[in-house]
Amino acid sequence: MCGIFGIYGHRDAAALTQLGLYSLQHRGQESAGIVAVDDATGARVVRAMGLVSEGFDDEEMESLQGPIAIGHTRYSTAGASAIENAQPILARVRRGHIALAHNGNLTNAVELRRDLEDGGAIFASTMDSEVIVHRIARATGDTPEARVAEALRGVEGAYCLLVVLDETVVVARDPHGWRPLVMGRLADSWVFASETCALDIVGAVVEREVLPGEIVAVDRHGVR
Repeated sequence: MCGIFGIYGHRDAAALTQLGLYSLQHRGQESAGIVAVDDATGARVVRAMGLVSEGFDDEEMESLQGPIAIGHTRYSTAGASAIENAQPILARVRRGHIALAHNGNLTNAVELRRDLEDGGAIFASTMDSEVIVHRIARATGDTPEARVAEALRGVEGAYCLLVVLDETVVVARDPHGWRPLVMGRLADSWVFASETCALDIVGAVVEREVLPGEIVAVDRHGVR
């Protein structure tokens, strides 16, 4: 069980994500992290072992600029409790960057990882979530949500995902809906979280659950 939180379209996205993670601390106490995305400075990540209250100093939070942010509190179900397995994952790829926060457990991660390694992939962690990052990086879809959908074909197990592909936030929930994921509104911003308590703490209004098997994308054009 892990906690994930993300927000699109708010000038204080990173600070609100940190606040959201406080309310999701009960879902994971091993590590915490935030990725923020800004047009001018790109994507930045801060991750630390331990509790949210222990992980981020003022200087680190000030470095997380931009209207997009996702965060994660970890309770490990795959991979050791170590900083290299802390999330969100941030990877630089040819098209830009991929940031990912995952709540769940992939039951065929070993097979998927072996196939990727046979194809030349190099992994930086032992967690199952990194498999999805590699698959997104290799996907050829025309849109961010199409790339995520392509990457998830053949992935088995439980997952709720927050993915940032450049300036698009994509959220996905596995077809069985094993893990919770809700979406809400904060003025003109969209907020996603594992539980509604994280929406409450930032003042967001609950819209609905992300449905089992659903993918939602948010960018400057709106929600689809």
